[in-house]
Amino acid sequence: MTDAPKRRGRQARLNARSDVAAPAKVRRRIPPYAPFPDKDIAQLEAQADWLLEEIGIEFRDDPEALEHLAGAGAKVVDERVRFPSGLAHALCETAPQEFELLARNPAKSLTLGGDHLVLMPGYGSPFVTDLDRGRRYATLQDFQNFVRLAYLSPYLHHSGGTVVEPTDVPVSKRHLDMVFAHLTMSDKPFMGAVTEPHRAQDSLDMARIVFGTAMDRHAVVQANINVNSPMVYDATMTGALKVYAEAGQCVCISPAIFGGAMGPVTPAAMAAQTHAELLAGIALTQVIRPGCPVVYGSFHNTMSLKSGALTFGTPEANLTIFALGQLARRLGVPFRSGGGQITGSNTADGQAMAESVAAMWATVMSGCHQVWHAAGWLEGGLTMGYEKFVMDLDACGAMLKMVAGMEVTEEALSKPSYHEAGPGENFLSTDHTMAHFASANFDPDIAEAGPYETWVEKGALTAEQRAHARWQEMLASDAAPEIDPSIKGELEAFVAARKAAVADEWH
Repeated sequence: MTDAPKRRGRQARLNARSDVAAPAKVRRRIPPYAPFPDKDIAQLEAQADWLLEEIGIEFRDDPEALEHLAGAGAKVVDERVRFPSGLAHALCETAPQEFELLARNPAKSLTLGGDHLVLMPGYGSPFVTDLDRGRRYATLQDFQNFVRLAYLSPYLHHSGGTVVEPTDVPVSKRHLDMVFAHLTMSDKPFMGAVTEPHRAQDSLDMARIVFGTAMDRHAVVQANINVNSPMVYDATMTGALKVYAEAGQCVCISPAIFGGAMGPVTPAAMAAQTHAELLAGIALTQVIRPGCPVVYGSFHNTMSLKSGALTFGTPEANLTIFALGQLARRLGVPFRSGGGQITGSNTADGQAMAESVAAMWATVMSGCHQVWHAAGWLEGGLTMGYEKFVMDLDACGAMLKMVAGMEVTEEALSKPSYHEAGPGENFLSTDHTMAHFASANFDPDIAEAGPYETWVEKGALTAEQRAHARWQEMLASDAAPEIDPSIKGELEAFVAARKAAVADEWH
């Protein structure tokens, strides 16, 4: 098939309906990789317990959080909280092992935990890049573009959060535009704002316009609570945490540890410190509201001890992911990866894809339930790449196909095929091959195989150049999720009122 008919076929499929089909809800049939013996994991837990009891965690500028933890049995001196041995773990026991995250489109609601795997795009980049315009500050238009690309992808289950920072909108107001885009330009689950408690509340108020009283019974929005590693929670993060936890919404706790900077350089130390910081945050959610759905998160990586630059997809970071997966399963809560398709490369080159796949492979095999940064990440997270985004989607699709495992059935083994073809004959025209040829193998959008001469005749395009055409093709689609006009109108009125009530602030 030449490129033009292939593109027309994809475009027709996108334009054929206003609502894009829900991505496959993959159930993991390949067990998580658990390389470390129980005694080693127990020692990591003991180290975390020691950190919590001996060193403690600071909860800064939040007397209410200190009061909550002191009431639960922690020892509070000034802003330092120390947990007697075993207390933090015990407080986490009310957190659910798995839970549902509702989507605006019920067919796209998700389960976090168990044997489920959820992929979502990158998060937090202030810059974007593409082959036409190069690297530049992200705008609201870029944010909306990436929300649409995630909506259109069959391999991303979640719309994400701050996919990029819309730097042309005041900081004090941009959360309103971002949540509005997630709720109207996509119908997948999404993340709300956390940069101020009142912005978190705005996110919940907007979600309630869409979900109504379902929010009283289910999680419909996620929060990403970053720990100021090492061993510090600030009032901005705990303030947002309290807003989401009190409402029974999903709280993901995410320590950010780079070995040698926010903690010791070894994978064992990174894993134990991450676990300690997580236990403290999860404990606070459960003290506020027992049973609050949480996700055991992490964003950890290594750094060059020569230059100080962050490094990604490294053996040390991947070993830490495996250890955290084992720790999360022992704690019994859903696990968010510390990896995804992350890279320190400044462009979507061979380094970018090698580092991304190395990190993604370890992430998926660690047994994580939710993969953040599964598409688009460049430059250590500073930049979201349009071409990189769709190149990463191919890897997402391949990973989803792999973890679903293989069926070993009479039909799959296809004994009749051997009677049709026999020794020395090919199987291309057998009934079994003809019945399965369209779905037997994962079919990537960007990767190409074939003779060198054919590639040259088609323009000798690189993968990045083919990806450039693909994201433009996707955004040219008029596919969009349906939304009740009255609900959209109410959201628009809420955004307008809140923007009128808040002064422009750019930092």
